Amino acid sequence: MDIQTELFRLQDKTYRAFHCKLIPTVDPERVIGVRTPALRQLAKKLNREEADKFLSALPHRYYEENQLHAFLLAAKKDYAECLNGVEVFLPYVDNWATCDQLSPKVFRKQRHKLLERINVWLQSAETYTVRFAVKMLMEHFLDEDFDRSYLSTVAELHSEEYYINMMIAWYFATALAKQYQVALPFLEEKQLAVWTHNKAIQKAIESRRITLEQKTYLRTLKIPAGRKCQQ
Repeated sequence: MDIQTELFRLQDKTYRAFHCKLIPTVDPERVIGVRTPALRQLAKKLNREEADKFLSALPHRYYEENQLHAFLLAAKKDYAECLNGVEVFLPYVDNWATCDQLSPKVFRKQRHKLLERINVWLQSAETYTVRFAVKMLMEHFLDEDFDRSYLSTVAELHSEEYYINMMIAWYFATALAKQYQVALPFLEEKQLAVWTHNKAIQKAIESRRITLEQKTYLRTLKIPAGRKCQQ
């Protein structure tokens, strides 16, 4: 199968115009305009040989090729093979959508090993590698493998990058939903940057997993513009 040809066959130009606005870091010339369900279906259609050949063909030209790449990696069942593929791919991730679509299922079964790599990714100079690391902490370490130290690790991240700070806010909003009593002091003590602090509260208030009583209290923790958190 010629994958680029198939992607253009699946093109939806109306969707392309809409989606380009959501991924401003991607040159519109690199966007074909293929809806996510169609990309997922394409990923399932590729046989092992086709998939492996495509995964080895980095860098890709089009945004949808990177999305497809993420879906193929996410489906791999061997942890070592999947992790190696993720390590190779992360430097080519150039937008939040591709970063957030990359969610390998096999990572759930190897969380103790995954944590070692997360700590390495957090030290990266690459925006989306750091975002991916925080996302992995959010997806895999806010339930039975939760530890307060992970909250501290994320709170200690200092960045000027919007897409990192947005993920930190999302992480803490999710932490409030899952580990409210442990996560709350990080906001009460204003351990996050002001923008991130307020965005985390906003996202938590929008969540259905946060009680009305909790939302009422969280609103009192918002920081007025111009004030600083304790860094």
